[in-house]
Amino acid sequence: MPEWIDSVKGFGVTFKTMFKKVDTVEYPEVKLPTAPRFHGRHQLNRWPDGLEKCIGCELCAWACPADAIYVEGADNTEDERYSPGERYGRVYQINYLRCILCGLCVEACPTRALTMTNEYELADDSRESLIWTKEQLVVPLQPGMEAPPHPMRLGATEREYYALGARLADSQQADTGSSRGPADDPPRGGVG
Repeated sequence: MPEWIDSVKGFGVTFKTMFKKVDTVEYPEVKLPTAPRFHGRHQLNRWPDGLEKCIGCELCAWACPADAIYVEGADNTEDERYSPGERYGRVYQINYLRCILCGLCVEACPTRALTMTNEYELADDSRESLIWTKEQLVVPLQPGMEAPPHPMRLGATEREYYALGARLADSQQADTGSSRGPADDPPRGGVG
């Protein structure tokens, strides 16, 4: 068989695709929904009474392969309590210029304080605005929540607090008819 036939066979694929209809995506006018477990923008979650779930352990920063997370922990006091544990995240920053949205930080978090949303529009025209601070990442207060600092309202000990917080989150999810998400899980590991 002559060699020029191989070239014609190769162009056969090109000719087949040349006449197919092109699937045009009309982004940003038409936005397609993402997959339910899509890794998008991060968020810092709260307990049902309004205290922050972040305990300032810095495990998310250690797990980040791109070194995009900066956490500075501080101690809670009886007068100023921001989370139910001994510590809280005083400074929390995620540099979205470096972040690869891999989700390893979420897996490392022992209290499920850090989760990822389905929001993917993070582009901006200045470098400074792509370094998100704690104020931008923390979930807004919902009805019935109190702005920190305040004492633990869900139990006297950390064990009682975490157990009651998980039950309240479950009942709130059942009331709204939505399924329980990873942000509402009790912390992994021993407490108390």
